[in-house]
Amino acid sequence: MSSDGRRAPRMAPDDRRAAIVAATLPLVLRHGYAVTTRQIAQAAGIAEGTIFRVFPDKESVVQAVVADAFDPAPTLRDLAAVDRTLPLRERLTAVVTVLQRRLTDVFGLLNALGWTGPPHREGRAAGPAPPGRANPTEINERFRAAVVDLVGPDACRLRVPAAELAHVLRLLVFSGTHPLIADGRQLSAEQIVTVLLDGLSAPLPARPDPEDHPC
Repeated sequence: MSSDGRRAPRMAPDDRRAAIVAATLPLVLRHGYAVTTRQIAQAAGIAEGTIFRVFPDKESVVQAVVADAFDPAPTLRDLAAVDRTLPLRERLTAVVTVLQRRLTDVFGLLNALGWTGPPHREGRAAGPAPPGRANPTEINERFRAAVVDLVGPDACRLRVPAAELAHVLRLLVFSGTHPLIADGRQLSAEQIVTVLLDGLSAPLPARPDPEDHPC
């Protein structure tokens, strides 16, 4: 039965878990650990007891929400879907937009839970780790490789290797998106790409032709 007395549709356990996690994320962003299983049940349209058929307790639900937010797979799929026919500047803007969307969700979740870093730095497990799940260093390398792949043949237009551009891009995205590091003045995707490709200095004036201005 759902929280309003109607019978919830039958779902496979994995699908039910995913539905509960999706319904819980906005609640955790709003209430942090104070979220209740009753609120979760109402948001998911299920009876409160249905939660405990797939999760042992509320803490496990919150851990699954965190694990879902830190899962790099959806973001890597979004990066792979960026149109390779776009000009380099537009491609990089699309990359930054994807990365900022991920970081905004992660930063919001960490803030709601009162954490200052990812689960492994807080001494917490972010839900059950699937077999072969990459560690943070491997995940960062996957993101760098995805950006290098998106730069593609335009790497010849850069003054640095594409891997170095990917590294600097990620640093700019992180610092420019974090609300505290950016002092509440987060950078847009377009601003980050402009700094990356053009820098911040004004173009130098053209040197006068000596023949036009003889001594």
